[in-house]
Amino acid sequence: MRTTAIYILVFLFIIPSKKGFANLKPDDFKKFIVVIDAGHGGHDPGKNTRNGIKEKDIALKIALLIGDELQKRKDIEVIYTRKTDVFIGLEERGHIANRAEADLFISVHCNAHNSQASGAETYVLGLHRNKTNFEVAKAENEVIYLEDNYEEKYAQYNLNSPESVIGLTLMQEEFLDQSIQLASYVQDNFRQKLKRKDRSVKQAGFVVLHQTVMPSILIETGFITNNDEGRFLNSSSGQREIAHAIAQAVEKYKENVLTNNFLGLQKEVPVAEVKDVVVAGAIFKVQIAASSKSVDPKPYNFKGLRGISRSKEGKLYKYYYGDTSNYTEIERMLREAQAKGYKTAYIVAFKNGIKQNANDFINKS
Repeated sequence: MRTTAIYILVFLFIIPSKKGFANLKPDDFKKFIVVIDAGHGGHDPGKNTRNGIKEKDIALKIALLIGDELQKRKDIEVIYTRKTDVFIGLEERGHIANRAEADLFISVHCNAHNSQASGAETYVLGLHRNKTNFEVAKAENEVIYLEDNYEEKYAQYNLNSPESVIGLTLMQEEFLDQSIQLASYVQDNFRQKLKRKDRSVKQAGFVVLHQTVMPSILIETGFITNNDEGRFLNSSSGQREIAHAIAQAVEKYKENVLTNNFLGLQKEVPVAEVKDVVVAGAIFKVQIAASSKSVDPKPYNFKGLRGISRSKEGKLYKYYYGDTSNYTEIERMLREAQAKGYKTAYIVAFKNGIKQNANDFINKS
């Protein structure tokens, strides 16, 4: 009975009542900002086919359809890097997202090959894992040569070297975990709902992703050079299906991954209501970063935060702030981490050494 009472108390503090939602004003919510980037444009056609299909045209149509669907939700704001057939430099695309303080950046593209290769794949920023990934990134990155002063703008990039390390810092890899999660949702929808060939989630050094400071993905929606897939990509019905699958992935990401932000709800809890909520059998931590690099968990590497722990999960190192069974305390530490600049930090729970979403942990216990 005591444990049950604790969980009820937790829900009272972290989930607003239906009556509370009814009385909220639109200004009480911070909109979730999604920047949608249609690849190429203007004098940069992207990939072409012999029958005149252009990557830039398909990417723009799909991007606009994604935005149309997402904008039906009042809690989502959509910003486009381009809405017409114009040329936008890779650096500027990232700057558009950064200036908007976007929550997500999604770049839409089409693939091409000299064979009948097919399937969709979604990329997150990372090192070139193999020659194929490198060639895909290189093809998309070569648009920089169409920009003015590209030698100065992109001096740190060596597009001709698969071993080129594109200055991946911990700050830029802070969003890798979230980017992979969103990319996985996209690929799941392509495979399960559209029955498309799944070429999986991959990492490569895309310049456009390197410019952003939020979870970011680049989607190769399919091969315009494949006879069947090219027709699908160039059709209105195919574009609507692809856009719908991507929009649903964004909505799932927003609901499932960012649950600790409660749709951006800014709810002030009176001091009198705040009590320590200790959950027996749980250890709560704030996940602040994920990286393929092993970084010494010292305060100077994490903006002065003390008590950072590190664990390796698969190929990634996860970095956590805090270690407590007191849910009230970990919420305070989450706010502290976010104030330090870790805007996408979130609370996770460990039970018997197994990590799970904090809300799921409470629900299942």
